Amino acid sequence: MADRSRTWIEQWDPEDETFWETEGRRVARRNLTFSVLSEHIGFSVWSMFSVLALSMGPAYGIDPAGKFFLVAVASLVGAVLRVPYGFAVARFGGRNWTLFSASLLLVPTLALLIFMRPGTSYSTFMVIAVFTGVGGANFASSMTNINSFYPQRLKGWALGMNAGGGNIGVAVVHLMALLVIGVAGAGHPRVLLAIYVPLIVVSVLLSARNMNNLGPVRNDTGAAKEAVKEAHTWIMSFLYIGTFGSFIGYSFAFGLVLQNQFGRTPLQAASITFIGPLLGSVIRPIGGQLADRLGGAKVTLWNFALMAVAGLVVVIASTRESLPLFITGFIALFVLTGIGNGSTYKMIPGIFGAQAAARGMTGQEALTYTRRLSGASMALIGAVGALGGLGINLALRQSFLSVGSGTGAFAAFLGYYVVCFAVTWAVYLRGGATDAVAAPTAQAEPRRDLAEVGGRGA
Repeated sequence: MADRSRTWIEQWDPEDETFWETEGRRVARRNLTFSVLSEHIGFSVWSMFSVLALSMGPAYGIDPAGKFFLVAVASLVGAVLRVPYGFAVARFGGRNWTLFSASLLLVPTLALLIFMRPGTSYSTFMVIAVFTGVGGANFASSMTNINSFYPQRLKGWALGMNAGGGNIGVAVVHLMALLVIGVAGAGHPRVLLAIYVPLIVVSVLLSARNMNNLGPVRNDTGAAKEAVKEAHTWIMSFLYIGTFGSFIGYSFAFGLVLQNQFGRTPLQAASITFIGPLLGSVIRPIGGQLADRLGGAKVTLWNFALMAVAGLVVVIASTRESLPLFITGFIALFVLTGIGNGSTYKMIPGIFGAQAAARGMTGQEALTYTRRLSGASMALIGAVGALGGLGINLALRQSFLSVGSGTGAFAAFLGYYVVCFAVTWAVYLRGGATDAVAAPTAQAEPRRDLAEVGGRGA
């Protein structure tokens, strides 16, 4: 690594095996470790209202629909901010932006530490919910950053580890809430916030000490424009709504559904809600590894089929008011969203790698094209996918307002998974799907089947 300062790396070529084995792997793993830490706490802050809502009893004067709307607002802001966050890495540097975005988490956490009590107006909680959304945006910058550190053959594993380690922040904050409710009682939610303030400070200090900026990663407005025009960006966004949108939406809503449809107390709900996000987060790297080995489209296709089956179980359980069956179906959905998160994100660099090959690109030219387009598209896909969390909570809010349960919303989610299954098959696995990524000027060139997108060597 030539011309390296303490924080900036000016030369970086992870596809060079000699460089990777002698120096690149160590640096990449160090940055991955502290990227995960920062993103992990960001997810915890993003989902903070989903656990605080369990402690917002009658004294707060907020009905179930109002609570669903608070978490929906956090979902919306986290999704929208993912676009500028995704492009901020190339503009300011991965390390620099991590320090800023992690420090910003102190704003909503300190605000909740002050205002989380009965008598606080709903509008105040709404404003704070907006600021908790910044935690969800950290995902986009973190994934874009780590995508640049790793070679193509390891992106599925690296992105899965980064995203899974971040996602598990949802489970951890639920687990911490369970601990606080169990020890201090449901009436002391600010204890949870007092725990997170020093954790945020520690993550900032560790990131400052251990992370790097990559000089070769620069903002490319041309790549952003190309990504917006690329049909696969929006197709993958649609699929990512089904995987990550489901994960974050269910993470935010699970406890509220248990409380309001099945009559669980805050302690009873908190003792269950952490299980789904935990399993969905832990298994996400496995989804990436399966995609590395079998092909991202194949894993994604059958994962959506299983999500539809699990969704049907949830609908039946909701109709029959069977809590054991409901929990079983919901936990299965969480696990499958984790696998799907890993496989869909692995597909992204594979798709643009296939396009590069179809256009006759090789070597550094192909690598640059793939990195430009996949990095730009990840910011957009992550943002649109996160809007699924908004959709789920708004659908549940409307379902509870209309019929007093979430059955109608669960049926709609089941239908979405069926459509995602059909889209994955039609675009990435159906015979002749290779035409979707072949450059018009490269029809005679050897082309990789999109059924193999995300496979090893993609």
